[in-house]
Amino acid sequence: MTHGALFAKLARSAFRARFHLGAPERQYCDAKGRAVIARHAQDFVAQRLAPATPKNDGRQTPMRGHPVFVAQHATACCCRGCLRKWHAIPQGVELSVQDQRRIVSVLLAWIDREMGFVPPVAEASNAVAAMNSRVSPDRNT
Repeated sequence: MTHGALFAKLARSAFRARFHLGAPERQYCDAKGRAVIARHAQDFVAQRLAPATPKNDGRQTPMRGHPVFVAQHATACCCRGCLRKWHAIPQGVELSVQDQRRIVSVLLAWIDREMGFVPPVAEASNAVAAMNSRVSPDRNT
């Protein structure tokens, strides 16, 4: 599932849709930079989600205090139960490196959106869409 499709699905959940980065989390992202936030996301996923039976599963991710924690709740990457329900990642087995990378990718994409960063691919798609909307359908180009 693409990030866009996942985010559209999550937006239909009143619980998930209520999560947004507040001023402290935004300031933290600005101060630390994306590379540090990415390392934190990797560490949190590896330590708190990757084990087959994480300690305090279902309660291991704080609701606030770090941009990654907020992103985890917003994207249903907060516990193994949510990973099963929303991402079809089975409980009771250690997360593969590929699963961990996919989760981190989702978290960072959500944070990027919250921070107002538009990925280059999306910028290109938006430019093409804008160009196409200016071209008359009956013109030969």
